[in-house]
Amino acid sequence: MIRSTIAGIGMYVPENVVTNQHLEKYMDTNDAWIQERTGIQERRYAKRTGETTTTMGIEAAKIAIERAGITAQDIDFIVFATLSPDYYFPGCGVLVQRAMKMKEIGALDVRNQCSGFVYALSVGDQFVRSGMYKNVLVIGSEKHSFGLDFSTRGRNVSVIFGDGAGAVVLQPTQKENQGILSTHLHSDGESAEILAMYNPGTHANHWLENSLADFEEAELGEMFMSHAMIDKAQNFPFMDGPSVFKKAVVKFPEVIKEALKANNLKPSDIDMLIPHQANLRIAQFVQQQLGLADDKVFNNIQKYGNTTAASIPIALCEAWQEGKIKEGDLVCLAAFGSGFTWGSALLRW
Repeated sequence: MIRSTIAGIGMYVPENVVTNQHLEKYMDTNDAWIQERTGIQERRYAKRTGETTTTMGIEAAKIAIERAGITAQDIDFIVFATLSPDYYFPGCGVLVQRAMKMKEIGALDVRNQCSGFVYALSVGDQFVRSGMYKNVLVIGSEKHSFGLDFSTRGRNVSVIFGDGAGAVVLQPTQKENQGILSTHLHSDGESAEILAMYNPGTHANHWLENSLADFEEAELGEMFMSHAMIDKAQNFPFMDGPSVFKKAVVKFPEVIKEALKANNLKPSDIDMLIPHQANLRIAQFVQQQLGLADDKVFNNIQKYGNTTAASIPIALCEAWQEGKIKEGDLVCLAAFGSGFTWGSALLRW
């Protein structure tokens, strides 16, 4: 049986460290409040100019490609996961292909927010398993800092997110006990609007309460982005935190158990769980539900905040670099986020 295995992994985080105390200058918040609710102590912000979602992804990709023992010319396909692309369109995948001077290979962009990397990994896994491609580059990268509301009004969202990127190179393997064992993907769009960024979009503010009147008199071009949206702060992300938390603590352990069951394994078989770094309290709850020891779960949200599609590859890379993941270990990746979408991947390192 051909499976895909992670042949190389890399990460990149910007140099600029932003502490909770730093955010106190811009909004009514404090270190204790942020840590109590999220576990976050600091995060990284990319340079306002010069660093983009694509450039950070490229830095992580360079490391992953080198560790895989190949060159950029050997990459057959790109899967790029992000919710913060350089442009509304085209996506970041083609920008990576151009910047790294790759062949005219396919590039696919995945917009599944916090579960984006797990979805992207699953896509790449299928291409390798089918024999279609031999070197698939999977990137998760985010530049949140350019689009957050740094005021008291937006503090519940803005204190959570950070910037960064992670990447892996997937290659085929026929080793008996190595590679991605299975991936499991789900969605439920019933509550899509409780964690979303509405604008810009084509809905003409259908989902925003008391806003349709703004469009009765608007010119066609103003429906995509208008001064009214900006004045009412409708161009920033929205999140109903408690509702997201309630759903996440159910679906996280559920999808992990699904992966274990599919492979006739149990929670005690997990050597390392890498959860999406959304909230330390969620990760701790999931750890408790699965009965995992502290050394079986890796969290780095304290240092980087929630980097959405980048959080799992960054955490996976850092855990491996610190020697916490070794050859033969059973590693589980799991994520939950906007959509709602959620998923897991079980792999033998």
